[in-house]
Amino acid sequence: MCIRDSIGLITDTHLPGQIRDLGELGQLPQEFLSSVDLIMHGGDLTSPIVLDWCEQFAPVICSTGNNDPIPDPRMKEVQILETEGWTIGMIHSLEGQFRPIKDLQKLFPKPVNIMISGHTHQERLEYREGVVLINSGSITFPQHKEVRLGTVGILEIESQKLKVDIFPLGETPGSPNPGSRLYLEMEEGIVVASKGDVLLPK
Repeated sequence: MCIRDSIGLITDTHLPGQIRDLGELGQLPQEFLSSVDLIMHGGDLTSPIVLDWCEQFAPVICSTGNNDPIPDPRMKEVQILETEGWTIGMIHSLEGQFRPIKDLQKLFPKPVNIMISGHTHQERLEYREGVVLINSGSITFPQHKEVRLGTVGILEIESQKLKVDIFPLGETPGSPNPGSRLYLEMEEGIVVASKGDVLLPK
């Protein structure tokens, strides 16, 4: 698959629950998903109706989360996407994300240079040992707080170029968004810009 434009990153929706779909959090989820060319969901849907709702706006692929005992052809434990010379691996949990990259690579069927995950409900962006690690946090339960607008991410890829932007998706009245913005831009393996608490080699 070749994606030349933008990939929307969401994870840990945990729906239905207190709300049935993302639309109940207002227009911002719809506007965000309508702006991307592909949606990558990091898992913990709890129901495939989340994928049905997202597919109104863009194609969706999803990693199976620990709360997803549901067979669905759009879901796999590990997703691999190759585009523009990059190999993206997506899995719900990196199972000890601070381990050496060589150990994390064993979670994927082939070497990847972008690892996307979820599970923690905490946004995180890191570059080390030639690999970009992305966790966009939870769009509905940020940092394990009660249901509200959380964080999402956009991944833009070109040959030898990459931009990752993780950001809070607005505010839910009476429930502040605890998320923070993380931004990383790279060209030819070199970090050219970063914002927020991005973890980079010293």
